[in-house]
Amino acid sequence: MVPRLSEFYGIVIYMYFSDHNPPHFHAIYAEHEAIIGVDDGSIIRGGLPKTAAGLVEQWRTLHETELHRNWLLAQTPAPLSSIEPLQ
Repeated sequence: MVPRLSEFYGIVIYMYFSDHNPPHFHAIYAEHEAIIGVDDGSIIRGGLPKTAAGLVEQWRTLHETELHRNWLLAQTPAPLSSIEPLQ
């Protein structure tokens, strides 16, 4: 099972257990998927439409500490915590 961290405006955020560095998460919107760096919001692979990418960046900025905490848990692996959606 892939841990779903959050969902907002049709965007689903996942983090995989024991995934490779650098710390990142997966954002899926419709048929689009992007792997996004926790630290700087850079697109590591894939892409999202402009509006969805902007919403994900707002959410990442608000929850960077929680994303880092979940990344450490995922490396253990241990259960991850849900993160509040973008309002």
